[in-house]
Amino acid sequence: MKKVILVLTFLLGFQYTNAQLFTKEKIKNLENFDKKRWSWGYFLGFNSYDFKFDYKEHPTNDILVEKSLGFNVGLIGNLRLNDYFDLRLEPGVVFSNRNLTYPDIPEDDNFREVKSTYVHIPFLVKFSTKRINNFKPFIVGGVSTSINLSSNEKNPDDNSAGEFRMMQSTYYYEVGFGIDLYLFFFKFSPSIRGVFAINDELKRDVDPNSPYTGNIDQMSTRGIFINFTFQ
Repeated sequence: MKKVILVLTFLLGFQYTNAQLFTKEKIKNLENFDKKRWSWGYFLGFNSYDFKFDYKEHPTNDILVEKSLGFNVGLIGNLRLNDYFDLRLEPGVVFSNRNLTYPDIPEDDNFREVKSTYVHIPFLVKFSTKRINNFKPFIVGGVSTSINLSSNEKNPDDNSAGEFRMMQSTYYYEVGFGIDLYLFFFKFSPSIRGVFAINDELKRDVDPNSPYTGNIDQMSTRGIFINFTFQ
């Protein structure tokens, strides 16, 4: 499903870009849109979240992570600095789901479902090329933070009672690319972005020798966002 969405998004973008580059169209949609100091919008999209595990001692078998497709929605505030650089704030909500399997633990208790709802707040720098007719490629990067509303950090029960716990706050760096497409009534921007957590997100079990958390040095999120922005 993720690959289908990705392929369709960029096929559409490629076809539109092709038309803009290799036709004689001279009429520009929303010609003065990027001259505004401030602009606003919203985004809808999909995500695929994973976990990266670093171990104190390498185990016989790695913890297995089963990823699934999640959903993103949020708002955009854009501050124009000049013709090529913008600052962006993109607060949103991210819904994700990951399943963990511990191969070295008996099968009756080796599975944990990790459902997460994040309030995600990126602060980004957007660098755009010069506009060509009705499209403009860009790259984007920056830092972000999130609050995991499903973290279970303060839950006194841990994996011994079947509860997988995470830290509530996480910090990331982000990098991605996309295309601004200037349509008749609005600007549409499909983009892809990688999201990489900096800090350890694992809330450890009370037992320091827990088979679920005892050998984990750091657990951090990494993910891909596919967003569709409307301004």
